Amino acid sequence: MKNNAVLQVGPLMPIVQDSILSDYGAVRLPDSVRERENFLRLNGESFEIAVTSGKVGVGPELMRALPNLRAVINFGVGYDTTDMAQAADRGIAVSNTPDVLNDCVADTAIALYLDVLRRISASDRFVRRGDWLSKGNFPLATKASGKRVGILGLGRIGRVIARRLEGFDCDISYHSRNPVEGVSYRYEASPRELAADCDVLIVAAAGGPDSAKLVDVEVLNALGPEGYLINIARGSVVDEEALVAALLAGRLAGAGLDVFADEPKVPEDLLALDNVVLLPHLGSGTHETRTAMAELTLANLRSFITTGSMLTAVQL
Repeated sequence: MKNNAVLQVGPLMPIVQDSILSDYGAVRLPDSVRERENFLRLNGESFEIAVTSGKVGVGPELMRALPNLRAVINFGVGYDTTDMAQAADRGIAVSNTPDVLNDCVADTAIALYLDVLRRISASDRFVRRGDWLSKGNFPLATKASGKRVGILGLGRIGRVIARRLEGFDCDISYHSRNPVEGVSYRYEASPRELAADCDVLIVAAAGGPDSAKLVDVEVLNALGPEGYLINIARGSVVDEEALVAALLAGRLAGAGLDVFADEPKVPEDLLALDNVVLLPHLGSGTHETRTAMAELTLANLRSFITTGSMLTAVQL
């Protein structure tokens, strides 16, 4: 393989970035639009492999500018930022890093679940402001155990979340494209029916065009003024404007959000709401998990270069 065959698209963990540079002579795609266009015009035909992240991906325009692209090696479980339709048409292989981040993302979902219902972050702010001294006791919160919890997307991460919730004696239901074999949880035929049958809706569905705004006004209304929404999936899966409107109007009890529609931008209205917990997309953000993701990313790259196949290829 020629030295310039690997293209780095967007920032990567130092361990990945250093390895692809030293071992494969990777070249980083310029960040500025003008530099990028000129770079691709001169060098686009040179690259056979793109190494990127779920946050950045290889979109339609960039993929077209890489006529000899054979593989997209993705750091992250999500790949909705990569043009999967074009990849399928051109026979471009795509990999991601599944399984190694299941535990930490599920832990984040449970942390948000507990925080929002028990109002942990809100009560922390209450103490720090001195309100305990000046106003007395913090208002009562909501019990977390024994709740009816609906999981939208019972994939790898969704199933780990469900197992965590069993420890809280929760009544668990779910909706996926099809019923999942081998689970005892109750299947609901639509997102709206799932929301109507639960106290807390946890969004764990994959991103992409097929799931865009899957949680819409109808679903939020079915969840109702005593319902809570937790999203650790992708911001695109929830109609963010409808969510903000429901929270402002009191048509939803609260929300815990690790993801947003236009990251890192967060709707300003959410910042002032005490019944909403906001995280900066850190679901898998632990040293252990990110290291495992980096190792799997590099293993996929090595495997493709040496064998032409990947360890964790996405089914196109």
